[in-house]
Amino acid sequence: MRILFVCSSGGHLDQLLTLMPAPDGVDVAFATFLKPDALPKLEGHRAHGLFWPTNRSLRALLVNLGIALRTLRAERPDLIVSSGAAAAVPFSWVGKVFFRTRNVFIECVDRIDNPTLTARLVRPVTDTFITQWDGQLDGFPRRIKVRRSK
Repeated sequence: MRILFVCSSGGHLDQLLTLMPAPDGVDVAFATFLKPDALPKLEGHRAHGLFWPTNRSLRALLVNLGIALRTLRAERPDLIVSSGAAAAVPFSWVGKVFFRTRNVFIECVDRIDNPTLTARLVRPVTDTFITQWDGQLDGFPRRIKVRRSK
């Protein structure tokens, strides 16, 4: 199995890194902002750089669309997992439409009762939404709530 983690750097990347190390037989790569704070965290992993800033930027969306095409062609993941933010949009759509990937979206823990813009934009092409609060993503199909084990 091949998994591509797509996220912005910072907290989103930290959240996905908690899923590492991957189980035997699972090949993992990352697509994120290759900022100085992210580089040490990505040591030992294949990492593809994304264009930033992405917040509500049509230019960044178009540039990251091209990066998504190249990265997905090179990686050929079976599964795309994203914890946000905007970089998830082109990867989720390109992955589903052109590469038939399964897509998983993990909603931010700080969004208690309404979905992020990214969640709303990837909804049509996401197979599973993972939420962390009761009120998150009401009305979103294929939603799974997870709890932190103690």
